[in-house]
Amino acid sequence: MGGNTFFIGFEPAFMEWLQSHLGTAGEYVAVFFTMLSEPMVVIAVMCFLYWCIDKERGKKIGEMLVLATVICPLLKNIFLRRRPYMVHQQIRCIRPPEPGQPLNDIAVQGYSFPSAHSSNAAVMFTSFSKFYDHKILKVLAVAAPILVALSRVALGVHYPTDVLTGLAVGYISVFLILFMHSKVKNKSTLRVIILILSLVGFIYCRTEDYYTCIGTLAGLYLAIPFEEHFVKFENTRKPLPMVLRYVIGLGLYFGLGVILKMPFDKAFLESGTLGALSVRAARYFIIVFLLIGVYPLSFKLWEKKA
Repeated sequence: MGGNTFFIGFEPAFMEWLQSHLGTAGEYVAVFFTMLSEPMVVIAVMCFLYWCIDKERGKKIGEMLVLATVICPLLKNIFLRRRPYMVHQQIRCIRPPEPGQPLNDIAVQGYSFPSAHSSNAAVMFTSFSKFYDHKILKVLAVAAPILVALSRVALGVHYPTDVLTGLAVGYISVFLILFMHSKVKNKSTLRVIILILSLVGFIYCRTEDYYTCIGTLAGLYLAIPFEEHFVKFENTRKPLPMVLRYVIGLGLYFGLGVILKMPFDKAFLESGTLGALSVRAARYFIIVFLLIGVYPLSFKLWEKKA
């Protein structure tokens, strides 16, 4: 199975106690909250915000999310921590990170420390409360990340220290990007520095999540200046254009994911070699650059025809 085992004494006892008091309804509630920060949910929300509602805030929140998602696998591949249910027989895995896959295959289910779901929740709800002055968002900024973090512990896939560190990664990412946009004039240089520092993972990271995230980071950092210099699209509140932008964009996301795999053998893509992982990074780089930078060019064409 591989990986390392370490935990603070109270953690497995607390998790066992929490699971013993969940009940069937509690398990459904935990699954619901954990889904709030699933990658596909985050992508769906961010695409709608960027393409339709508020592209400038969408860019900033996107930078926060991508930074947090890069930091998490950089740490995961240092600590190589096994998930709680892999170590403690009394802790159940109620909803595995990769459903339908072998529970104890750590290469598939991933390492435990820190929790990327918790960092996603911290970034999403905190950033929305910073940019939009609504009481509900202020409450969610506090409550939702805590509930997501608790759900990961209750489901048996993370220790309490995993989710606490994940929350910290999310909050730090929000602070760093807000600081960058308020204090740093040359943002492009800072983005290059962040990207170069993130590339250290090529030395020691051998998990798919890192290569997914580093490709996404590079694609986003190229797409932002491309859009600002060559595209300059405008958001819309008209229902039909909003629906078209969103549905076609998500279709492109899934379509590109399939098309970019076609030149490669499935066994190679799943081999876990540095070559296969680098191809994965390149795929996500292309997808993100096209959807964030190039795809919005079509918005102006639609408007002209309209």
